[in-house]
Amino acid sequence: MADSQQITTLVAQVDTLANEVIRLRGESDVRKLHHKYGYYLDKCLYKEVASLFADHPDTYVQFLNGRYRGKEGVHRLYIERFAKRFVAGRNGPIDGWLLDHLMAQDIIDFDPKAGRAKARIRAFMSAGTHESMSPNFPGGYRQWWEGGLYENEYIQQNGVWKILRLRYFPFWHGSFETGWKGAKDFVPLFKETHPADALGPDEIVDDFVLWPDTRVIPFHYKHPITGDDVAEEDMRAPHWLEDASTAPSARMITDWGF
Repeated sequence: MADSQQITTLVAQVDTLANEVIRLRGESDVRKLHHKYGYYLDKCLYKEVASLFADHPDTYVQFLNGRYRGKEGVHRLYIERFAKRFVAGRNGPIDGWLLDHLMAQDIIDFDPKAGRAKARIRAFMSAGTHESMSPNFPGGYRQWWEGGLYENEYIQQNGVWKILRLRYFPFWHGSFETGWKGAKDFVPLFKETHPADALGPDEIVDDFVLWPDTRVIPFHYKHPITGDDVAEEDMRAPHWLEDASTAPSARMITDWGF
């Protein structure tokens, strides 16, 4: 018969294993949630995309240099802006319109006490129109590549994981024909907020530029060995052979939830 010390040790081990299972399950569920978001986004299923977001005052989507806040902002971006621009307002794909999002290198960190998680995920997209599409399609006949990063936050509501803050940072765009040549300002940034721009964001994010800017998007996690954050000057991107002090300040994320 086990003595009290053995029982205490076994109980502690069971508690440790149970907490590890909770953590791993949370990280797995968040990973699945984001990949499901990507699959819906591929096929312009914008109603399904919008329903993945939390009904929470801190909810927002950061896209390019704009933030769409709350469920109303999420609806405006996906169901109004994207659906109207890409698929003439329907929910679902149209023949000849390609938007394949590859989600990879995901790093998920779940805090069971807070009931929240953070994720850093790489995005790589091939997109464009088939030659059979109407010449009247907005944007015309074109194909392009796109690469960027997500630094997202997720929250559990009534035991269900939802997207709280989605921050997508596209780095670069390039056409199939010319690659990165002429790709500067490939996608125009927002100039006005809602309601001046009926489909615009609720907020303009300062200090956002596309290629050739290569500054580091801040990491939600610390270095796994040293426990340190990356130094601010090391996240800058100076010109060749120039000191980091001459470069623009590093990008910042100041509203982490936990």
